[in-house]
Amino acid sequence: MRTVYLGTSDFAAAVLRRLAGSPHRPVLVVTPPDRPRGRGRRTLPPAAAAAAGELGIELLQVENVNDDAALERIRAVRPEAVAVCAFGQLIREPLLSEFPLLNVHPSLLPRWRGAAPIERAIIVGDDRTGVSVLRVTAGLDSGPVALSEEVAIDPDDDYETLSGKLQDLGGELLVRALDLQTAGRLRFEEQDEAGATYAEKIDPAERRLDPARPAVELARIVRALTPHIGAYLEIGDGNRLGVRRARAVDVSVTGGEIHAEWGALLLGCGQGALRLDVVHPSGGRPMAVDAYLRGHPVPAL
Repeated sequence: MRTVYLGTSDFAAAVLRRLAGSPHRPVLVVTPPDRPRGRGRRTLPPAAAAAAGELGIELLQVENVNDDAALERIRAVRPEAVAVCAFGQLIREPLLSEFPLLNVHPSLLPRWRGAAPIERAIIVGDDRTGVSVLRVTAGLDSGPVALSEEVAIDPDDDYETLSGKLQDLGGELLVRALDLQTAGRLRFEEQDEAGATYAEKIDPAERRLDPARPAVELARIVRALTPHIGAYLEIGDGNRLGVRRARAVDVSVTGGEIHAEWGALLLGCGQGALRLDVVHPSGGRPMAVDAYLRGHPVPAL
């Protein structure tokens, strides 16, 4: 099919690369404009825009895909379908109904509609997730689903590893959906609204690890926010100590205190202890705790 692709993130870029290698290679990619990113606040393109450049696909960068100029550009390439993945802009009429729109969403809908489905699945301790391909409607990820496939969440999965599995699957499912649409055999099923949950965007306050909470909960937060957002501890010198890898252990440590044992740091929690294995000191790089302890004192909260 002649397609247009709307996407922004690293996840969207990976799905785009798979789509570009199929018979449904996009004729146009639409992303938001370049923005300042990272510590240096350098102006950089969205990951999907960079991928489009690498692939030699025509690129349109717009603040609002619903603007008249954007609509005319999309119409000019005469798409038979528009694919959407982690785009970050609401799609409104007339674009919403002018073309068949398929959305690649990393959850088993209706579970985890919204902005942070991968992170929320890890944070609450789900043992499975997946990818759904659905029709885009006015509601938030509430359209009927054409295809979905399940993926197990392994105990050691963090955002990076789980996202990698899901983006590979997302690309395959999107190509499969477009194959079916080409053949006139793509079918949709309405979602069960009673099972809907919402994956709210990660609030900055959620990054702080509160030792009053059980260690198992803190370990899930660390996994969910690694490496793209990052969880941290507030330590006594007024700095933050980033935590990149940690696990709950059943040992006795006074709540709110940090001890150095077995080449690791142990944080006493409301229940159990959190073993810190990889940390990220302020102004430095992520490092194993044994390396951190060679150049830093044991931190105090």
